[in-house]
Amino acid sequence: MQSPTQTQQDIGQGQNKTQGMVASIICAVAIAHLLNDLIQATLPAIYPVLKHNFALNFAQVGLISLVYQITASLLQPWIGLYTDKHPKPYLLPLGMIVTLLGIGLLAIAPSFYVLLIAAAMIGVGSSTFHPEASRVARMASGGRFGTAQSAFQVGGNSGSAIGPLLAALIIVPNGQIASAWFMLFAFIAVCVLFKVSQWTIHHAHKMVSSGAASTAYKLHGKTLLRALIVISVLILAKFTYIASLSNYYTFYLIHKFHVPLQHAQLYLFAFLAAVAIGTFVGGPIGDRIGRKAVIWISFIGMVPFALMMPHANLFWTVILAMLAGMILSSAFAAMVVYAQEAVPGRVGMVAGMMFGIMFGISGIAAAALGALADRNGIEWVFKLCSFIPLLGFATIFLPKTNGKTD
Repeated sequence: MQSPTQTQQDIGQGQNKTQGMVASIICAVAIAHLLNDLIQATLPAIYPVLKHNFALNFAQVGLISLVYQITASLLQPWIGLYTDKHPKPYLLPLGMIVTLLGIGLLAIAPSFYVLLIAAAMIGVGSSTFHPEASRVARMASGGRFGTAQSAFQVGGNSGSAIGPLLAALIIVPNGQIASAWFMLFAFIAVCVLFKVSQWTIHHAHKMVSSGAASTAYKLHGKTLLRALIVISVLILAKFTYIASLSNYYTFYLIHKFHVPLQHAQLYLFAFLAAVAIGTFVGGPIGDRIGRKAVIWISFIGMVPFALMMPHANLFWTVILAMLAGMILSSAFAAMVVYAQEAVPGRVGMVAGMMFGIMFGISGIAAAALGALADRNGIEWVFKLCSFIPLLGFATIFLPKTNGKTD
């Protein structure tokens, strides 16, 4: 007969193993993430088309981006906080319906102000999707939280890479009205997310109970504040560095090595593919060796590659960029899961905060680095950014959560 202590250990440590990961649901939310981020990436990709059609100046283009970023970033933590307290299973497909309507409005928008409304609707759909889908991924993880978050995030990375390509193939040659084709992707996502919501309703109580038992290691007070500050610093470092490459890598290669634009684009996609691979492998590794260990390896491991890249020739620049992107991206799932374990019961709020900060920092960093490049040159910016991963040493101040994930 088991002792009470042994029974508690079984509840706290073994329950998730009996539950097991629900791979079909993880796959579903990853596909929905791909479709969502594919649509989100379409908007900035067609700014030149909109600028020409409506005779916009750069300030007006920037206002479209600002409206989108505000709705896509700042709303996420609040939506997550609300749904933590008041679960809304069908919010996922409803949010994607808002995105679908936003895409339709974008296709037929007759004026600049209608464009702003369309951008806001697309942003609201994104704000609804990320915290809720991240919650479902964790719910279906069977205790393999890092693996589930990695798979979920890889879907988004893939969509962000595919979106501009499809926009170039479909919208740019055929004009603004061709945006309506992307409503098909949104409709597919609505169907997928409707099924996910049905699964959530039938399994939520059992999965949440299991997850709660395995994450009863809450941080408090100053320790919690310290953990969240350090995670915020690490996100700042990660996404500022990634933004420097995602937005200006092609310009850097063209300027320094005089490569053709087509070749520079291929090198950019190689970098984005490396980022996706790093994101995918980081989660399972974190489940095995711990979140904090993955964060250490991710930041400190890529510092030499980042520091060498501005001084390398073309061949090694491409290789070093891929290595740096792959290693650095492995940390994101670990950071999300670490924060969720530090604040159990606030999965949606934490996910919304993390994804919201990610979008916000990426947008601000891209604008700031562009201004610096105008003033000091693109090579100067890349030399500056090579030191950003050194902020990863802030990991030393991360408090322990529990024996498995510290």
